[in-house]
Amino acid sequence: MRRPVFYDARSPAASSAVSLLTDEFEVRPLGAGSPGPGEPSVVLIDADTPGSPTGGTVRVLALVDPAATGPWPDEWWALLPRGVSGPVLARTVRNAFGDLDATAEVARLGRELGDLNAIGIRLSSERNPAALLETILSKAREITQSDAGSLYLVEEMAGGGRHLRFALAQNDSMEIPFQTALLPLTSESVAGHVALTGEAVNLGDAYAPPPGSPFRINPSFDERAGYLTKSMLVVPMWTPQGETIGALQLINCKRDPRMRFASKAEIERHVQPFDARFEKLAGSLASQAAVALQNNRLYESIQRLFEGFVRAAVIAIESRDPTTSGHSFRVADLTVGLAEVVDGCQTGPYRALRFTADELMELRYASLLHDFGKVGVREQVLVKAKKFYPGELERIRQRVELIKRGLELRYARKKLEYLLTRGQERYAEQAAVLDAELGAALAELDDTLDRIVTANEPTVLPRDVVTQIQQIPQKFFEDHRGNRRAVITPDEARALAITKGSLTVEEYRELQSHVVHTFQFLAQIPWTREFRRIPEIARAHHEKLNGSGYPYGLKSDEIPVQSKMMAIGDIFDALTAGDRPYKGAVPVEAALDILGEERVAGNIDRDLLDLFIEAKVYERTRRD
Repeated sequence: MRRPVFYDARSPAASSAVSLLTDEFEVRPLGAGSPGPGEPSVVLIDADTPGSPTGGTVRVLALVDPAATGPWPDEWWALLPRGVSGPVLARTVRNAFGDLDATAEVARLGRELGDLNAIGIRLSSERNPAALLETILSKAREITQSDAGSLYLVEEMAGGGRHLRFALAQNDSMEIPFQTALLPLTSESVAGHVALTGEAVNLGDAYAPPPGSPFRINPSFDERAGYLTKSMLVVPMWTPQGETIGALQLINCKRDPRMRFASKAEIERHVQPFDARFEKLAGSLASQAAVALQNNRLYESIQRLFEGFVRAAVIAIESRDPTTSGHSFRVADLTVGLAEVVDGCQTGPYRALRFTADELMELRYASLLHDFGKVGVREQVLVKAKKFYPGELERIRQRVELIKRGLELRYARKKLEYLLTRGQERYAEQAAVLDAELGAALAELDDTLDRIVTANEPTVLPRDVVTQIQQIPQKFFEDHRGNRRAVITPDEARALAITKGSLTVEEYRELQSHVVHTFQFLAQIPWTREFRRIPEIARAHHEKLNGSGYPYGLKSDEIPVQSKMMAIGDIFDALTAGDRPYKGAVPVEAALDILGEERVAGNIDRDLLDLFIEAKVYERTRRD
């Protein structure tokens, strides 16, 4: 097709000059709308004729008087003397078109480089594996004007060897029911051949591969879908280490990227082969895609590794206190569930709060690790089911038995002394008195032991019972040697006098210290940017809005909202857990009532609790 040269028909010199170009170029007079916008054109004018077209796709050649000195407009591409010879004029026009072509090529290369850079940035930032595959294939089709395409991944098999996974398919002209499939990694398929050899295959007619080719396309898809695979470009996805991890298969290159084919006949008429430029573009994108996929797989493997570490850490924590097994996982489910509800709420004070996928993962890890500091708490404190440690009550029982034996020996000695000094005179009466005293003392010991056993349970003690327990160390029993012995020591009495739960003040402080230990441990981990708040979130889950919590006594505005959510999940699970030796499971309704009381007391967030209850987040950990 001959290229257009426009001329100013008002100029005799221009009209005469273009007559020398008719054999090589299409000569057209300048008129309204010509040359068209963006049309690469050469325009021949006379310097004495006012006005001339300008633009990035126009090259103006001006015929001037050889004796004239200008000045000439900057937008004129070349000056030619009036009466220029045909060969010189033709060569100048060819050079002008060459300059237009070179400029267009530089602009095109700039656009393509920009597109590839933009695609590379998008690929490197995509974390979702499925979305990454979609992006790779859709962008590859976009820059090569492909109507359809498929993506294949090379995967290792469990027993050794490799296979090819048909991972994704796209088609502009029709809806295709896609289902992933495993294929043998052989050269019998085009994708398999490219994956094995690492060499691109460009077929103008997919059903007519070059002679001697080991591959043939499978016509079953075309037959089922009523489609026609005409031109095909398959490029390998190479990593920088020289490993082929997949193949990009692009189908039916279109002249107009917006076109949708309605029939096989249209495909025959309008599909063109993939040219060398598209092959290079596809190869460049495939290399970027391979890097992005490899990085994504590496990220996933690191995430799995870290997930395994977190799970192992949680199991290690809970192995020290088997009665709380599963608590951290349930708290994580409840906390993330509440965060998801908050993320979707459209009303209330949290309507503008949104969480990214990374922030939800950060919250999940913080919830799983919220009790990790318990590794720094003595195990006997962690598992203390009653007010006395195992063995302490038995020691008191033995002490009572020793006191009883001492009393029995004391009263036996009194009887013997009476006999030695008074004989049988009124012995029976005296023995009865002594037996009654001994019986009363032994009964008092039994009653005291019963009260100790009862008080040892981690129940709420009435004030009068506490007073009675505090008086026990003040009661002494004298044995046969004159030694005065008490059933329990003042320290033991203090432990028994705990009004609620099983821990002394010192033990409770030690248990509370697990939050500080948690923060100190988590702060040692070099978290990535998206997880950097995990230590801060985990350490505040026992803080209360009114400042009465621990370990720092933070108030509402100082507590991260994620920690407020975790506090609700932590309290709910602790209440409803049926595996705690020091308490029974509280029914769900009763647990929600207790949370309501915590809200009224100003301990937990009112609006978050409302969302927790309205959305029935608590059902995520229902124990059937």
